[in-house]
Amino acid sequence: MNILISALLISGLFFFIVGTIGILRFPDIYTRAHSTAKCDTLGTVLILLALIIYNGINFVSLKILLIIIFIWITSPTSTHLIAKANYIQENKDKKL
Repeated sequence: MNILISALLISGLFFFIVGTIGILRFPDIYTRAHSTAKCDTLGTVLILLALIIYNGINFVSLKILLIIIFIWITSPTSTHLIAKANYIQENKDKKL
C-alpha cells in the first residue's frame, strides 16, 4: 500500500514539475496554457488519489473525490476561457 501511495505522490510531483518547466520554456500563452492545464490537473488528481488511499474509505475520501471531480471540470474550462480571451484580445488589437 505504501508503495502505491509513494508512486502516486511521485507521479503527481513529476507532472507538477513538468508543468512548471512548460511555463518557463514554451514561447506563447497557448502552449503554456496547454502544458499547465494538463500537467496541473493530472498532478493534482494523482496526489489526491494518494491521499484517498492513505486515508482509507470514509466520508473525507468522498469529499476528496468531489474535489477531484470539481478540478476535472474547472481546470480545462478556465484554461479554455483564458486562451479564448487572449485570442479575442489579439484579434481586437490587429483590427485597430
